[in-house]
Amino acid sequence: MKLGWIFCFLTANILYGQKIIWKEEQKLVWENFKSSVKRKNNPDVAAYTNCGWEYSVVKSTNPKSPVTIEIKAVFYEDKSWKDISKINDYILLHEQKHFDIAEVFVRKFRKIVAEKIKTSGDYDRMFKTIYDEISDSYKNFQISYDKDTHHGMNKEKQEEYNSIISEELENLKSYKAP
Repeated sequence: MKLGWIFCFLTANILYGQKIIWKEEQKLVWENFKSSVKRKNNPDVAAYTNCGWEYSVVKSTNPKSPVTIEIKAVFYEDKSWKDISKINDYILLHEQKHFDIAEVFVRKFRKIVAEKIKTSGDYDRMFKTIYDEISDSYKNFQISYDKDTHHGMNKEKQEEYNSIISEELENLKSYKAP
């Protein structure tokens, strides 16, 4: 019986808990926003993008052994929603930029990891601190982005952020996923 529940959980998670890994050539579409629950209390918010990053680590108990860390920007379809009465292509672009910001910070994360973490010992000593610093910067940038652009409604500020995000992606292109 337990095995049946585990199978049902895994099947449900595969079917309904989908995520999208950031790729330069793949842009979000409104169909990716699958949550039916509007989770923000602000009536001006037309959509919500739930994104961030995931990482995996292969390391040894030997502190001198090499370590492999893989970091990916992800968009969670089942936690992202839209108000269909308010959506349009301009708002979708604003939401795409949230996902692009996640990729910018993943690249910054990869850069610092590549520079500072070579061994399992380095990982044990430094990874959590690096993660916490990048995570805080990422959250603050996302908050500033929405605040400064008024959730994309300030078109001049939105254009400024579009340029900043594009420049950062370009500046960190050597840290994009292989």
